[in-house]
Amino acid sequence: QVQLVESGGGLVQAGGSLRLSCAASGRTFSTNTMAWFRQAPGKERDFVATINWNSDLTYYSDSVKGRFTISRDNVKNTVYLQMNSLKPEDTAVYYCAVRRSYYSTNRNEYDYWGQGTQVTVFS
Repeated sequence: QVQLVESGGGLVQAGGSLRLSCAASGRTFSTNTMAWFRQAPGKERDFVATINWNSDLTYYSDSVKGRFTISRDNVKNTVYLQMNSLKPEDTAVYYCAVRRSYYSTNRNEYDYWGQGTQVTVFS
């Protein structure tokens, strides 16, 4: 079992930055794929970014590419999402997730989820 706790969300003006963190505990973290998804009101939970176990593979959705950066620290069992140049359309609840396999953009292939952290971007 893996427990995930997100933090770092908040209210920010368009063009600003936030850094989300997701602390993992429980079963082995270092060999898992980690990802961030987000869900806006009335919409499905969408893929944002993923990173493989040793950080040599990352992948981003087109909507955040060039603005967001995913990273991880396997010593601290934490994955991060640095979000720059934020836009109102980035407003959503952001979730981190763990997959005990190769990286994927499909939310149905992830095994564990955090409770989410709200990000609100105002213009």
